[in-house]
Amino acid sequence: MALILAFDTATEVATSALVDDREVLGERESRASTLLADVDALVRQAGAHPSDLTGLAVGIGPGSFTGIRIGLAVARGLALALDLAAAGVSTLDALAAGAPGAIPVIDAKRREVFVPGPRAVAPAELEIETGALYVGDGAIRYRELFEQAGAEVPSDEDERHRPRARFHAALADAFGPVDELEPLYVRLPDAVEAAG
Repeated sequence: MALILAFDTATEVATSALVDDREVLGERESRASTLLADVDALVRQAGAHPSDLTGLAVGIGPGSFTGIRIGLAVARGLALALDLAAAGVSTLDALAAGAPGAIPVIDAKRREVFVPGPRAVAPAELEIETGALYVGDGAIRYRELFEQAGAEVPSDEDERHRPRARFHAALADAFGPVDELEPLYVRLPDAVEAAG
């Protein structure tokens, strides 16, 4: 039995899931600030105990610097307390897994988006593929630009816009010490650029 706790806090909608041998036992959406409560609820609703967990699948970004740090801090705390291995999963990869064939786009703020590569770029500088499907909060924010270029963006409420934690669990493969997880920031934080 592989009971994996997966979560991602890199975007405005934090997602978490409890997955047992690829069967989703529970899944939640909230905010990064309620991640621990969500984790507790998932484990309880599944009738499991934290000691039953066998690993963590953690979203490493790109996305919000604060969100990524919250997720990694929670992962470190849980891994150390429960002696768990962890695997980092790109938030862009999880978005893509939830919408096969789509191009994931995460709102990077500062009038930029994160796209596969990964890289941060101004939306107007993207080579938008006519007829392609774009998903993620960046696709929502810049919908008009994408649609004017002939791309397709699902409705704002479509679940393909969220990096569902169930896909983090499915993509996780290189489990190891939690201290080896590295955030995927792509660019310098606002605070560093302001100080520079």
